[in-house]
Amino acid sequence: MFKIAIIGQKGGTGKTTVTLGLAVEAARAGRAVAVIDLDPQANAANWKDRREAENPVVVSAQVSRLKPTLKTIEDHGVDLVFIDTPGRSDSAAIEAARAADLVLIPVRAQVFDLETLAGVRDLLRVAGDPTAYVVLNGVHPQSTKGAESAKELIESTFGFKVAPVHLCTRSVYAEAPTLGQAPQEVDPTSRAREELQQLYMFTCNNVGL
Repeated sequence: MFKIAIIGQKGGTGKTTVTLGLAVEAARAGRAVAVIDLDPQANAANWKDRREAENPVVVSAQVSRLKPTLKTIEDHGVDLVFIDTPGRSDSAAIEAARAADLVLIPVRAQVFDLETLAGVRDLLRVAGDPTAYVVLNGVHPQSTKGAESAKELIESTFGFKVAPVHLCTRSVYAEAPTLGQAPQEVDPTSRAREELQQLYMFTCNNVGL
């Protein structure tokens, strides 16, 4: 079973959006998928309550129960699990990163988000320096040059590798959760579907799927 943690030190960066978008993309690819929701706000679990499709499964858990929860999920035949973490919770980020084969760190290209990356770098060191990539989120659809500049800044200033795929600001990202769906289900022809598909393929390549 492959494990992917989505972490950060700030709320509102898109951690749950990335988690659910990738989980649904994996389910659409025929994989048995689970999401572990470590956030006390339980946004992913609430999303599942509104959802009709069974795959992915969403399990709400406390940080202290992460290891046994992963074991139970694996025993049930899940082959890909995404761990969604709350903002500003060092313990959740560290434990999720320790358990993960790959860590994704969604950030927006604004100073308050970028300033948190130094702290995330420290957390990853404590967690054993797992393979990690920053995922730039909330990019204006017509700001390709701005996105590339932000990626270069993140790499040069904070020493992070940045995923080549970024997510743009699109209304379907906000609309889909209210339906218990992901953007690619609401509009299979949208650019959001292309973004999530490309990010999923990048993720698979980095965990050897």
